[in-house]
Amino acid sequence: MQYVFILLIAYVIGSIPSGLIVGKVFYGIDIREHGSGNLGATNSFRTLGKRAGSVVVLVDILKGTFTIFLPFMFGSDLHPLISGIFAVIGHMFPLFAGFRGGKAVATSGGILLGYDPILFVSLVVVFLISLKLSKYVSLSSIIVALFAILYTLFTKDLFLMIIVTILAAFVIIRHRTNIKRIRDKTEPKVKWL
Repeated sequence: MQYVFILLIAYVIGSIPSGLIVGKVFYGIDIREHGSGNLGATNSFRTLGKRAGSVVVLVDILKGTFTIFLPFMFGSDLHPLISGIFAVIGHMFPLFAGFRGGKAVATSGGILLGYDPILFVSLVVVFLISLKLSKYVSLSSIIVALFAILYTLFTKDLFLMIIVTILAAFVIIRHRTNIKRIRDKTEPKVKWL
């Protein structure tokens, strides 16, 4: 029963729609009605600007980081990455935003920040290099997901490898429309790099 309680809390924390909250409270804008309509950090940057986008990405990362510590906080032997996965599911399908959420990138990163900070820093570096070269946030997110899998092959942590593969699958599946737009050369590029 304790496992269910922890996973439910993780899902609810993941469900906090930071992009929607920041947009409505500070800008009077529902970001679901602008840009891509997505609740994630990228649409927050595009719709609300750099400051708001930075806040959204930070909150989304911290949602993932916080939830992996829930098992420790409740004295449970539940693997922390499992509670993290539920936060990501909450982020993608948020209870508080009609089950239409983000694309799992920042919250997945937050899980990895808490579990393996070196992996997290490596992913940030790969993301920034890819973004600088390609100007595509979506492509950079997919490259980071694939790099994360590659990284775990060199660890002896089988559970991390499994969870990272699941997270990477979430990221890639959630970006399938972006992949089509990249192929069609209609995907927007970032202009601030």
